[in-house]
Amino acid sequence: MNEIKCPNCGQVFQVDESGYAAIVRQVRDKEFANDVRRREQELLERAAGERELERLENEKRQSEALTKKDAQIAEKERLIDSLRAELKAGETDKKLAVEEALRQKEREQEAALQAKKDELAEKEREIEKLRARVESGETDKNLAVMAAEKKKDEELFLKAAELTELKSKLEAGAAEARLREQSMKESFDRELRLKDTELEYYKDFKARQSTKMVGESLEQHCMNRFNSIRMTAFPNAYFEKDNDARTGSKGDFIFREEDGEGGELISIMFEMKNEMDTTAAKHRNEDFFRELDRDRREKKCEYAVLVSLLEADNDLYNEGIVDVSYRYEKMYVVRPQFFLPIISLLRNGALKSLKYRRELAAVRDRQLDVGRFEQNVNAFKEAFGKNYRVANERFDTAMDEIQKAIDHLEKLKEALRLTMHNLRLANDKADDLTIKKLTKNAPAVAALFEEAKKSNED
Repeated sequence: MNEIKCPNCGQVFQVDESGYAAIVRQVRDKEFANDVRRREQELLERAAGERELERLENEKRQSEALTKKDAQIAEKERLIDSLRAELKAGETDKKLAVEEALRQKEREQEAALQAKKDELAEKEREIEKLRARVESGETDKNLAVMAAEKKKDEELFLKAAELTELKSKLEAGAAEARLREQSMKESFDRELRLKDTELEYYKDFKARQSTKMVGESLEQHCMNRFNSIRMTAFPNAYFEKDNDARTGSKGDFIFREEDGEGGELISIMFEMKNEMDTTAAKHRNEDFFRELDRDRREKKCEYAVLVSLLEADNDLYNEGIVDVSYRYEKMYVVRPQFFLPIISLLRNGALKSLKYRRELAAVRDRQLDVGRFEQNVNAFKEAFGKNYRVANERFDTAMDEIQKAIDHLEKLKEALRLTMHNLRLANDKADDLTIKKLTKNAPAVAALFEEAKKSNED
């Protein structure tokens, strides 16, 4: 038998081996369950910390990637602005470069000729020195001087031949430069004459048309220019007249193109403005900015372009593509000859921006995937925690029921032990029972037993 002392009341109980083993196993199982729960909690906290660190690292990397992409987009926009500026200054830089090249060539030729002249003068000074020595020296020295003079004459002859050849090359180079200059001047003159002829044509053409026909001729010109390259440069683009006047006004043309995935790549609202030279009240380009910006917003176009022949003497509009975004957002003013270039520039810029937008969308999708992963992890944790709580509650309930069963069995055991003790006492009393003890207080019965015993003996 094993003794167990209650820690509360101090009472000592005696239990057999099987009961003691059951109590020890119960204590060991409860401690093991506590260790399991504590270890599980530690693992969950450690996993949560690792996931938090990983999330912070991902956010840092994604933030760096977004910052880098924003810098690249800004750099591309600056490059576009610089290319626009270079396009404006292209003709002037070309002329200055040609003139500078001609001047540099002439300076190089003059420097080479001066160097040859200095070298020739130096040789002549040496010859004079040798001649002076010959006159004051002896005969052998005279011979040496003559030989040296002869050698110098030969060298001088060779230098003169080289100088002559160099002069001929310089003259040929200068002639070639003059020919190139003349050719460039003739080319510029031809272009100028073509521009003058075209200008005279348009002046005469406008003089023979009404005000309405002048405007329509510019629209037809732009439509023809676009249709001439539509299938090669813009096969999938939409370029049609704006006939929707439900809002009270409309532009002249709308250009739209998709990105191949169903989204809009670029959209441009075009307005064409022209007037006759004999018109008394001359319009300015700025007079049409507000209406064009309103049309762009109502038709949901990204850019607005005014193709204008107004203010023909204004150098600002004659130099090329003019960005007037400082007045109205994403608005440009061009002459008709820059109608197709402005479409190409804006479209190429949109294609580059599309590339960066797709990369940015991919980064954002990765962020969403990480978010979904975290949501799935949280959902798993929540479901796991719920199942764990339910299992823990049922485990505690089962342990309580087991403890109640153990207590009940202990009571049954104690009752059986007392029963066995009483039965043993009863058995001992039964074993110790005799006739003498039974008839100790009953002499009459004892006498009857004595008589019966004697009769049996007889």
